[in-house]
Amino acid sequence: MTMWERLAPRRPLTQNKTLRWYCNLGLGLLNNFVWRLLMPAGAVGLAISVQARGWGLFNAVELPAWFEVAASVVLLDLAIYGQHWVFHRVPWLWRLHLVHHVDLDIDVTTGIRFHTVETLLSFVWKAAVIALLGASALAVMIFEILLNATALFNHSNARLPQWLDRVLRLVLVTPDMHRVHHSIENHETNSNYGFCLSWWDLLFRTYDAQPNAGHDGMIIGRPEFRDAQVERLSFVLLLLLPFRRGLPPAPCRHFRDS
Repeated sequence: MTMWERLAPRRPLTQNKTLRWYCNLGLGLLNNFVWRLLMPAGAVGLAISVQARGWGLFNAVELPAWFEVAASVVLLDLAIYGQHWVFHRVPWLWRLHLVHHVDLDIDVTTGIRFHTVETLLSFVWKAAVIALLGASALAVMIFEILLNATALFNHSNARLPQWLDRVLRLVLVTPDMHRVHHSIENHETNSNYGFCLSWWDLLFRTYDAQPNAGHDGMIIGRPEFRDAQVERLSFVLLLLLPFRRGLPPAPCRHFRDS
C-alpha cells in the first residue's frame, strides 16, 4: 500500500510525514506489544477455546461448515461496524477514538493509529461476539486477515480508477469511501463506518458517497485540532489525549446538518 501511495497518490499530503509516521507506527508497535503480552493466543486462540467448550450459536446448531465460516465473517464485520458507530456516540469512548481522528493527513499508517485502550476494548467486544457466535478458528483467522488488510487499504492515500472504485464499493469499503469519514465536517465524520464490507452503511443509512468539497478539497481531521502543528500531536501526547480536560464533544449527529 505504501508503494501504491507513492506511485499513484490520491491527495497531496500536508503534514510532516516523518513525524506522523513516528506517531502512527509507534502506536501500532505499542498496541502489538500489549496484545502479545496480555493476549498471546489472540482471537484465533479464543475461537479454539470456544469450540472446545461448545459455546455459541454455531456449536448449538448443525450447519454446513462453509456457511458457518461465511456467516461468522459477515457477522463479525457487522459487529465491528456497530462498535465503530458506538465509539462515535459514547463520550468517553469518543475520547479514545479521537486519537484516530486527529491525524491531520490520512494514509496507510492511519489504519493502525488507535489508542491502546481502544484496541483492548475492541478485543473484548470481538471476544464476546466470537463466544456468542461460536465462530470457528478458521472463520476468525479469515476475518482477522480481512479486517487488518482492508483497514490498511481503505485508509490509504492510493488512487483508484473511478470505475474500479464504483465496482469495489458494491462489496468493499474503498479508500475514497472511507476518506469521507475522516472529514472535518461533522455529518461526514458520522458516515461510512464500515471497515471491510460496504453493505452496513447502505443498510443503516450511514452512507455518504462523496465529500461536499470533493476529495481534493476536503479537509482531514477534527476542527479543534486543525490549527495544531503535527509536532504538538506527538506520540506521548496522543497517549495522554483521551485524559485531557476540555476535549470537544463527540460529533454524534447522524445525518447532514440542516
